[in-house]
Amino acid sequence: MSQSLNLDKGEYSFSTCWNIRRQPSGAAMIREISELGFRYVELNYNVTKEMLTEIEPMIERGEIGVSSVHNTFPHTPDPDYGTDSVLLGFEDEERRVKAVELLVRSAEYAHRYGAKAVVVHPGEVPIAHEDVKVLEQLYHDEGKDSQAYREAWASFIERRESAADGYLQRIIHSLDEVCNLSASKGLNVKFGIETRSRPNQMPTLAEAKKVIDALKGAPVGIWYDTGHAIMMDRMGLYDSVGEMQGLMDHIVGVHIHETIGLSDHWCPYVHSGDPHFYDAYLPMIQRAGVKVYELKAACETQQIHESHELLLQKLAALK
Repeated sequence: MSQSLNLDKGEYSFSTCWNIRRQPSGAAMIREISELGFRYVELNYNVTKEMLTEIEPMIERGEIGVSSVHNTFPHTPDPDYGTDSVLLGFEDEERRVKAVELLVRSAEYAHRYGAKAVVVHPGEVPIAHEDVKVLEQLYHDEGKDSQAYREAWASFIERRESAADGYLQRIIHSLDEVCNLSASKGLNVKFGIETRSRPNQMPTLAEAKKVIDALKGAPVGIWYDTGHAIMMDRMGLYDSVGEMQGLMDHIVGVHIHETIGLSDHWCPYVHSGDPHFYDAYLPMIQRAGVKVYELKAACETQQIHESHELLLQKLAALK
């Protein structure tokens, strides 16, 4: 790539999930992202307190801005409070309260760093990961329209729907507590509940709307992860474009990445080779206050630049 090309990515942010495994040093991790032209980072849930000892001075010196932090932040090794957990929907009150406290802690860090939002995985219906894997395997092997997939999907959805409401109500209750605690501490951040990558995880778009409607006036909206939404649309959980019509005014932020089949975190347009499919998600990116690339380590520097240029051209054509 020519050195004369303007690499400045402007308002766009970039998640540390891209290089956190490769760069155990917090400073080196941030520098590598900065060299891509990003002025802002999203600090993801694998960032440790040790890494922050190097990153915080860089924030204070203005070398990098923080757009968002991803709950649970900093890294919490306990899987009960990891990214694939019941979290805010725990029936056990002690664990639910702990999940609330950890989300407030994430918001405190976000506020301290001048970030606009906290990305939140609200919870899930606890269906065994092995059962979800069976669905994914059937999708790959037999196809979404096969009888085997349709029967397995119908059985799965029945299980999910029979249990979902209790978890959803506890998530609403927990987020209400989080917002009240956040307000009492003077924290100026929004909470974006993220569209997830497995069909037992919450929220669906309809569930997101129920949460947002129940918490009217609270700083809670949807964090629209485009790649995850595409995957859930492909599996049959919801219409990732059509069902967004009632949520467009509530987008806190977006994760920008594309999927190939059910494999996510690829560079939009570049890795799929499809010049038009991802266009349907441009309006969501346009509306989001926080725009974050969430790419996997396999995405190379040149591909990231190329994807961003294509995205900018497409968004300019929308206006």
